[in-house]
Amino acid sequence: MPAVAPRLRELRRRASLTLEAAARTAGLSPAHLSRLETGQRQPSLPMLLALARVYGATVSELLGETVADLDAVVRGADMEPTRAGGWTYWQAGAPGRGMQALRVHVPYGAQGDIVRVHPGEEWLYVIGGRLRLRLGDTAHLLAPGDSAHFDSLTPHRIAAADRGGADLLFVHTLLQSPATALCLGGPTQGEPT
Repeated sequence: MPAVAPRLRELRRRASLTLEAAARTAGLSPAHLSRLETGQRQPSLPMLLALARVYGATVSELLGETVADLDAVVRGADMEPTRAGGWTYWQAGAPGRGMQALRVHVPYGAQGDIVRVHPGEEWLYVIGGRLRLRLGDTAHLLAPGDSAHFDSLTPHRIAAADRGGADLLFVHTLLQSPATALCLGGPTQGEPT
């Protein structure tokens, strides 16, 4: 994330916008945008999306990624399943991106009691089965077609509500930490990664 701050300033200047004009258009205070540009604060995904629109750029540009470095398409046949903590997940986006996308199968009874708290944001969309999602003190039951978008500093836990498990799409902004260690749980002893 430290590399994002100078890029934010560079793209704002390239767009010929003052700090005040860019902040107003993005729905931020000038002081907040200044802290983002100096690296005193880390931008959330909605902030990155808003700033990318304001600057006529992509989130990948804000994060310093180049199209030549990363493939845009991930073929389903090339996705290798990985197992961690009883869960199965497939990398659904190119590795090394600022946002990581996964297709996940959550088995029934796996990790329902593990509470996670970490920096970043998460978005999930239930494809099949029902998912129990606890955010802080509030419990939610999500059915196919339901989604959730939350700050990962909110204590959260995810569990399948049905014996057949739950399938979901999962996107997170964890740049320095692998999803398996923070959200999906690390590999359990004797389990392949």
